[in-house]
Parts: sequence; structure tokens; C-alpha cells
Amino acid sequence: MGKGGEKGGESGEPEAQIRFYTWEEIQKHNLRTDKWLVIERKVYNVTKWANRHPGGHRVISHCAGEDATDAFQAFHINPTLVQKFLKPLLIGELAPGEPSQDRDKNSQLVEDFRTLRKTAEDMNLFRANPLFFSLYLGHIIAMEVLAWLMVSYFGTGWITTLILACILTTSQAQAGWLQHDFGHLSVFKKSSWNHIVHKFIIGHLKGASANWWNHRHFQHHAKPNIFKKDPDVNMLHIFVLGDTQPVEYGKKKLKYLPYNHQHEYFFLKQLLKSQLILPCLRTTIPSAGPKITWAISYYMRYFITYIPFYGVLGSLSLLTFVRFLESHWFVWVTQMNHIPMEIDCEKHRDWLSSQVAATCNIEQSFFNDWFTGHLNFQIEHHLFPTMPRHNFWKVKPLVKSLCAKYGVHYEEKALGKAFVDIVGSLKKSGDLWLDAYLHK
Repeated sequence: MGKGGEKGGESGEPEAQIRFYTWEEIQKHNLRTDKWLVIERKVYNVTKWANRHPGGHRVISHCAGEDATDAFQAFHINPTLVQKFLKPLLIGELAPGEPSQDRDKNSQLVEDFRTLRKTAEDMNLFRANPLFFSLYLGHIIAMEVLAWLMVSYFGTGWITTLILACILTTSQAQAGWLQHDFGHLSVFKKSSWNHIVHKFIIGHLKGASANWWNHRHFQHHAKPNIFKKDPDVNMLHIFVLGDTQPVEYGKKKLKYLPYNHQHEYFFLKQLLKSQLILPCLRTTIPSAGPKITWAISYYMRYFITYIPFYGVLGSLSLLTFVRFLESHWFVWVTQMNHIPMEIDCEKHRDWLSSQVAATCNIEQSFFNDWFTGHLNFQIEHHLFPTMPRHNFWKVKPLVKSLCAKYGVHYEEKALGKAFVDIVGSLKKSGDLWLDAYLHK
């Protein structure tokens, strides 16, 4: 570590001289009480600021000791604006002899990916089509209105109620995909506008917490399928995932559940998850005040609408059934892109390689696009989370070409095969656990 003559320092004031750091030094600062990261060769101490990070302290902590340039670019729709928050945290730069990438990452691959991103920006692929999202919200509201009109006109017979439940399930699932768009800041140019609409959709249309979603989902995007960093794969008391964790658990004789049957009780898990009034409230109660108001408004609207027809118990039963159906839709779609892929400990890959290793695509069709909320383009979504989903198909050929150039496996499959692969992957991991449990 040395000193140079450039101006800078912890406060960014002119009187302080810039300090230079090596990767060896930077990588030591990846502790809970000591967090540094690098963005475009500048070194920042984010230890005290992490708790004020809008995306949550965990997501920024997961990048501690690393080059976070691509993650920073991926999550922020206005990096220039965010720089004003970073300026007081600047403590130095990478030493002139240090590579821009840490841990022997392929610098040419990294640079080519950043060039690809710049190309996508030049093609206006990060610009949303207001009509697309307006029509999408419109079709969700139309389904809610249709459901009410049906029960008003046809009454509460079994056939009507079943059709009503399917309509409400579809509305809820599609609202889930739409809140995902606003949560990723991929619709409006201003973050604040995205946040406001996100709270409305996830809160008033779905009865859940935007705050809870943000803190979990951004961690998943920063470090997908990485144990201890991605909350979506931290299910140690329910499932063992991947190839290494099952063997590790088996050797330690850990058996919270009969994991060799996890591909069977995966279905039961969805049944339990569907009892959603309490789970939905649980996601909002920790965030009291205004953050819970949107969720409460959903339940008020729902019960005011349907109690006159079904009564309290009937309305509660209908909601539970809708949640049951929706939970299956949500879980199968979201897990088909990740569970069959590599799930392991941190390997410190570059952004492109780490995201593609943990995700796969589903073949494009009008139905698949609608049914999955364009999460059939999971690879493109993970590489460019702020890109409006209606542009994924345009950037896909560029991504495939770059992956082919560097031998990065780009996986795409049929929708049905993706569902089957979830079960097959869980069975494989369960069998690995059982073999290690019995014989190692």
C-alpha cells in the first residue's frame, strides 16, 4: 500500500492525499464490522453506511472485499446520482500495478460484458414502454373487476366460485410479476416513482411487504444460488440443494427431515405455504407504520368485497384456496430457473459467469412470456435486472454470443422439462445426502 499525489481521502476533501491499496489488502476487509469494496478501481469503506443502504445491509455486505463494479451498475438506474453517497466513503484506489478484477478473473470477459451493457444502453433497451406496463396493470384490474361481476351476477355456486378462484389466482400471480418490475426499478426513470408504485402493487394488490421483498430479493440477485448469501437457497431445515451440501450434511449425520424424500414433500411445502393470511401479515408486521398500511388495505378491500357474498368464513376459505393455487404457480415458475442449476459456496466469479451458472432460460412463446412474467428470460433478467422485461428478447442474442465466445454454458429448455428438472434435481440431492448419511 502506498500514497500518491491525487486528491481524495475518506471525506473526498482536497487536502487529503489518495491512498493506494492492493487486492490482498482489500480482501481482508470482508467482515461484519469491516467492509470495503471496489467500484471502477476506487476503494470505498462501507462499514458504517451499510445499515443505511436502501437495498439492505446484507446485499452490500455480500460484495465486501470484492470488485462490485458490475453489481453496482446492475442495481442502480442512475449511478451518477448514487455517486454522491459514495464520495464520502472513498478511502483510496487500486494501486497502479493491480488488475481491475480481483482473484484472477478473466479481465477480457469482464470488459466485453461491460461493452455489451453499453451496447444495450445505446440501443435504448433500458427504456421502458409505458403502454406495455399500463396494459399489464389494466389486465390485472380487469380480472379483479370480472371476478366481482361474476359473483354478483351468477351467485356463489360451486362452479362460479371455482371460476372466480381461478380468475383471482391469475390476477394475483400476474400482480406478482408486475410488482417485480417496479421493485427492480425497471419502469420509471426515477427510483422514487418505481418505489411508490411497487408499494401499491405488492401491498394493495397482493397484501405483502415491499420492504421485506427488497431485502431478500436483492440478495438473491447479487449472489444467486450461493449458500449463506442467497436467502432463496438457505433452506437447511427443509431441503438440501446442489451436489456439495447434501454430502456435507450426510457426513455430519444431520437429518432435520428425510431429505431423500424431499422431491415428494416439495409438493406438501406448497400446501403449507398457501395458508397465507398469517404469512402475508408476518412479512409486514416487522415494518410497522406506513409500510403495513398498503397490506392492510388489501385485506380490507378483499373482505369488504366478498363477505357480503360468502360471509367471513367463506371469504377466508376462498382466500386460502386462491393462495394455495397461486403459491404453486409462483414457486414452480421461480424455482425452475434456479434449483436445477449450480448451487454451491461462494466461488468469486465475474458477474456474467456467476449469474449464468445459477440461472437458465425457458423457451420463448407468447404463453411462456405471460405465464412466467418474462422470467423465462431469467439469464437476461439476472444480468440486467433494471432492464424492462419487454426488451429481454432483444438483448438475448448478444448475451448468447458473448457466452459462446468464452465457453460459458447458456442453458435454455422447454417449460415442461424445467418443471420436471426441479423434481429431478431435488431427488438427486436427496439421494446424495442419503448415501453420505448411511455410508460416509
